[in-house]
Amino acid sequence: MTASLPAAPPADDPLAGLVGFTVVLRNAGLAVTTDRVAAFLSALDALDVTSRTQTYWAGRLTLCSDPDDLPRYDRAFEDWFTPQQGGRTRITDERPPPPPKLAALTPSEQNEREDGDEAGPQIHARASGTEVLRHRDLGDLTAAEREHLRRLLALLRPEPPTRSSRRLRPARHGSTDPGRTLRAALRNQGELRELRRRDHSRRPRKIVLLVDVSGSMEPYADALLRFAHVVVRRAPGSVEAFTLGTRLTRVTRELQMRDAERALAATGRAIPDWSGGTRLGEVLRAFVDRWGQRGAARGAVVVVFSDGWERGETDVLGEQMSRLRRLAHRVVWVNPHAGKDGYAPVQGGIVAALPYLDDLLAGHSLATLEQLLEVIRHA
Repeated sequence: MTASLPAAPPADDPLAGLVGFTVVLRNAGLAVTTDRVAAFLSALDALDVTSRTQTYWAGRLTLCSDPDDLPRYDRAFEDWFTPQQGGRTRITDERPPPPPKLAALTPSEQNEREDGDEAGPQIHARASGTEVLRHRDLGDLTAAEREHLRRLLALLRPEPPTRSSRRLRPARHGSTDPGRTLRAALRNQGELRELRRRDHSRRPRKIVLLVDVSGSMEPYADALLRFAHVVVRRAPGSVEAFTLGTRLTRVTRELQMRDAERALAATGRAIPDWSGGTRLGEVLRAFVDRWGQRGAARGAVVVVFSDGWERGETDVLGEQMSRLRRLAHRVVWVNPHAGKDGYAPVQGGIVAALPYLDDLLAGHSLATLEQLLEVIRHA
């Protein structure tokens, strides 16, 4: 098992080490899902990550789903968190002590009994730092919070929408399949015991991401392009990504790179109008003429990330949104300002586009981006 372990993480990056531990568990056969990884990190966010005992029980209670997982979890924990001299690891029969009471995992000063009270210790809860970050505005994050957000974005596992195809497949429900029904009867000496059925198979539906990288969207552009990288990497054959500004730039190829930092660097070099002006109407016209009518937007879920500030004619934007709506299966507009208190869709671009939208969502936080993934999945 030692030979299959990932490289040890740097000592000053505990989050990378914890995520690496979950990869080891997944390689060992444990069903470690994204939700379980998030629960593991949330538990440690409320505990002492430097405590071996608390780390052990946080992982065991969140990452193990079957009694057979426990021996493999113990071996993986010893291999990952007990390095020996020379870079090798050792496996011992020692196990951390049973988990302490929940109250003992919080500051002891808060749980001290007062005035000789013999009642049990009080349980104090505190908000997870990760959960707080999920609802923070992307434009107001510090450098450390942005780095944490990048790691959380990498943990997203978007599920692309599907559509019905013309190809038929065996199914429990649907129309009768004469061929399979007849062949089954011939295998039973001509006795017809049941009707075999068939239904249309499902294929991934195309997704088009249009990310505004103008000056007014600069605080959100980096996070939105990282989000686009996750979506493109999840379904590279059915996702197209473009940037909007004073011109249209296709960045699908750059975002298909596996490493997020290399992908973002290549994307930045490919965009000639970063933090420039906004001509949404003219840029959307270029997209519909060059890509949309040729198949990229036909039957697709089109997502526009923009605050709606338009320097050109809003009539042109409305006309192009009308054309896009006739081509696409669903049009979603994501406005980072839509999630703020007192927001009203009064910008010229939003007013022109609003009649042709299926959804107007906020995209100012990780939680709202996760909501967007649900909207796309159910499209």
